[in-house]
Amino acid sequence: MSEKSDHLAVLFADIVGSTALYRRLGDVDALRVVSACLAALKTVLPVHRGRLVKLLGDAVMCLFPDADHAVGAAMAMQRAVAELRPEGVELQIRIGLHTGPVVVGGEDVYGDTVNVAAYLADAATPGQILIAESTADELAPELRESVFPIFDAVLKNTLAPTAVCEARWRDDFALRTHINLQIRRSIPEDAGSMMLDLGGRQARLDHWHSTLLIGRAPESGLVVAHAMASRRHATIRLERTQFYLVDHSTNGTFVTRASGEEIHVVRREIVLEVRGEIRTGFSRDEHDGPCIEFRRDRRSLYRV
Repeated sequence: MSEKSDHLAVLFADIVGSTALYRRLGDVDALRVVSACLAALKTVLPVHRGRLVKLLGDAVMCLFPDADHAVGAAMAMQRAVAELRPEGVELQIRIGLHTGPVVVGGEDVYGDTVNVAAYLADAATPGQILIAESTADELAPELRESVFPIFDAVLKNTLAPTAVCEARWRDDFALRTHINLQIRRSIPEDAGSMMLDLGGRQARLDHWHSTLLIGRAPESGLVVAHAMASRRHATIRLERTQFYLVDHSTNGTFVTRASGEEIHVVRREIVLEVRGEIRTGFSRDEHDGPCIEFRRDRRSLYRV
């Protein structure tokens, strides 16, 4: 596979609250809503010379030739979703994008530019577009007028803080909160992410979403419909660079490591390694019940 490096723009757009949507609407209706939103995002791409790199569950990763096309597409995506009400559901997305050297290999892209764009998407609030000041400086004047600094951050693999800016797509500037730029917020060094999969339902843990509740309770990040699972069965949390599973349950949690070893965790915590399986209240040898598969990637979820 041949690879080449170019100065390009990488964009991540993430549907907000999709996990809760599946709990509220059920799998079939929620999938229909999410699919309609993703389709609306993809229709924006040809107009702005963008291409879809990949789908990441309820998010899209896209590539553009420059900052102007990427920011223009981001604004168009926000407007499209604001007008979209599939099944009567109001949706929001958050977007992060970044320009810089990108290694293009086949259909995929790699590099720190990709990682920074992913961080900015995670840092954005619903309905927001975040870009770094270096990207803002590449914009044409008519787009640059819509970009405003909102906080300082130390981005990945940089030492000095840089301004993180919002590209505003709505004419509601008078209603915006004035930002105190003397308050410095730093995006943490990448400890990687953890992906969990329960029968096709996925959840992600990282520095922006650092805890996850597992159990039968409807408010759980992963709802386990099994009689041996407690309502609030276990919590997974990210602390510094380690992911910990903390059991709160009656029957305990069974964790299978990559080596095949199974550990029964009862009212204590355990460090989750690179990959494995989690069962709530029963051993793999006892029942053929729901199994949560987990995998962590120190590089980043978004790098292949």
